[in-house]
Amino acid sequence: MEQKDLQNIKQRFNIIGNSPLLNRGIEVAVQVAPTDLSVLITGESGVGKENFPKIIHAYSLRRHNKDSYFAVNCGAIPKGTLESELFGHEKGAFTDARTERRGYFEIADEGTLFLDEVGELPLETQAQLLRVLESGEYMRVGSSQIRKTNVRVVAATNLDMKRAISEGRIREDLYYRLKTVEIKVPALRERTEDIPLLFRKFVIDFCQKYNMPIIQLTDDAMLLLKNYYWNGNVRQLKHTAEQICVIEATRIITAQILQKYLPEHEMQRGIALLGADSQTSHDTYMTERELLYKVLFDMKRDMTEMRQQLNGLLSSTTSPTHRSTDVVVNKHTEYVPVEEVQDEATQHIKAPLSTQDVEEAVLADEAPLSTMEDIERESIRRALERNKGSRKMAANELHISERTLYRKIKEYGL
Repeated sequence: MEQKDLQNIKQRFNIIGNSPLLNRGIEVAVQVAPTDLSVLITGESGVGKENFPKIIHAYSLRRHNKDSYFAVNCGAIPKGTLESELFGHEKGAFTDARTERRGYFEIADEGTLFLDEVGELPLETQAQLLRVLESGEYMRVGSSQIRKTNVRVVAATNLDMKRAISEGRIREDLYYRLKTVEIKVPALRERTEDIPLLFRKFVIDFCQKYNMPIIQLTDDAMLLLKNYYWNGNVRQLKHTAEQICVIEATRIITAQILQKYLPEHEMQRGIALLGADSQTSHDTYMTERELLYKVLFDMKRDMTEMRQQLNGLLSSTTSPTHRSTDVVVNKHTEYVPVEEVQDEATQHIKAPLSTQDVEEAVLADEAPLSTMEDIERESIRRALERNKGSRKMAANELHISERTLYRKIKEYGL
C-alpha cells in the first residue's frame, strides 16, 4: 500500500501514529475487506480495536447497503437477554416479550456486524454463534423456524484466547472459525515512537475545546512519558493528557510534575514483569526484552555457582593430604610426591593448578556468547534440556508464551 493511501485512511478514521506494527494492521484490514472472511481483532484494552472493523466495512462491497454496519458490545448485554438481542424473539417467548423483535443478525443482513468483547459470550451462545458463522442459519428465541442471514462478522477481544480455551471459557472451534484472519493491534508500549504524536493531539484537541493555553513537555518529561508502561494504552494516555491540561496552572510540564499523574507501579516498562507471579501478567505483557533480562539474571546465577564450584575444586587440589596420595605443597606451589601410588589412575599432579588455570580450562569448553542472540539461544537450549524437550515446561520456566518459544526455536534452529 502506498504511503499516501495509508495516510488518507488514518485521517479518515482518526488514527494517529506511524508505527510499522500499526501500519501493518491497517494494510491487512484493507486487504481482507473485499472478501467475506471472518476477522478476529486482538489486542489489549484501550489500543483502538474499534477502528479496524470500520475500515473493513468501509472498503468492502457491503458499504453500499444502507445502515449496514452494526457494533455490539457483548460484555454490556445482560446474559438473560443476550440471545434475544443477537437472534431476536417471538411474541410471548418470555414474560416481557409482548411483541416480536428482530435481532442484530437479522437487522445486519447483507451488512457487517462487529461483535466487541466476543470472549465474554456464554458457552451456550457461542454454540449458536458458531452455527451462524458456518451455515448462516439461526432461530429466534421461542421459535422453531430456521432463518437465514448473510452477514459479515468481525469480532474483537482483549483476552488471551489460547488461555481462555484451556480454561474452558471459549470454544476452540469458535475461536478458529472467528480468526480466519487475525489482526493484532499493538499495545502503546510497542509503538513508543507514536506517544509524542498522540499526546500532542490529545492536548491540542482538549485545549481548543475548552479555550485553554497549550501545555508543553520538557525533554525529561517526554522521556518519562515514552518509558512509561501504559497499562491502559491510548485511552490512559488520553485521560492523562486531559487531567494535566485541567489541573496544572503552569503550562510547562516537567518530569517531576508529570510523575504525579503516573501510577508508580508502572513507572518503568517491564519492571513489574520480572518478579510477577501472576499468570495474567506474564501471559499478557512478557516480551522479548523481558526474556533477555531473565537470561542475564540466569547467567549471573550460573557464574556464581561456577565460581563456588571452582573454589571447591581448588581447595581440594591444594589440600596438604589427599585420600589416595600424600603431597607436600611448598611456598612455590610445586607438588612433591611423598610416596608412590600403585594405581595408575591416581597419578600425582605434575604441575600446579592456579585459579586462573582452572577458570580458563572450564571456560574453554563453553562457546563464547558474544551477542544477545547467542545468550537468548543458549538460555532456550538449556531450558529445553532441563525439561527433557518439553516446550510447554520450558516456556513456563522462561516466562514466555509457547507461541513465542516455538518462533524462537524455529528462528535459532534448535
